Amino acid sequence: MNATILAGLDPFDLFDTEAARLDAYFSGLTGPDWDHPSRCEGWSVRDVLGHLAGEELYNHACLDDDLDGLFARLEKEGVQDLGGFNEWCVRQRRALPVEDVLAEWRRENGDTRRRMRELGGNATLTTMAGPYAVPLQTLHYSSEYATHADDIGVPVEHGEEPDRTAWRARVGIFVLDEQDSPVRVEEIAGGYRVELDEEVAELSAADFVDATTGRLGAGHTLGSELRSALVCLA
Repeated sequence: MNATILAGLDPFDLFDTEAARLDAYFSGLTGPDWDHPSRCEGWSVRDVLGHLAGEELYNHACLDDDLDGLFARLEKEGVQDLGGFNEWCVRQRRALPVEDVLAEWRRENGDTRRRMRELGGNATLTTMAGPYAVPLQTLHYSSEYATHADDIGVPVEHGEEPDRTAWRARVGIFVLDEQDSPVRVEEIAGGYRVELDEEVAELSAADFVDATTGRLGAGHTLGSELRSALVCLA
């Protein structure tokens, strides 16, 4: 596994930055803002917050080395897979005051970020995929937060966007490699050249990030096989 693509990234700082961006945005929402649709099919902005709050159950189970306890609880709730877990987390919070859900997310995510940073760059933790390096898991969390921020239209300063897109693309390349993806990725001026068998395409850096997170627009010309093969962070 070639991790040189990630050299120079501080996953803990990235996680803090993306969490702060979401928090600042959530803090400014009022009434009907929470009901606006997100890029996640069937989910409103409020539902995305509910998802973020609920998934802290998994994050803390990993930190506590207690996935068996979480799975036992979910089995009692009739939750059978990851998609079911996500929907359950959202459903459990839809009837709660949004202020309570926001407070829950702030509290639980703040604890996750603190504990991950304290574990540091040489530690591992339990995950559904087995023992996994804390810095890499933190990069996954950072990527997810950036994706969901985009899903709900969180603004990003113009000067910040190039570096943000660049680190997200680097994480996508790493994860494709980690998953032994057959897609070949080459950095080119302004973006990336991607190749699968005889299919070749050139993507801007932003489109490459959207492709790896399964957010590439339906109208994009990228072929279906490459489109499917590039999804690694959704």
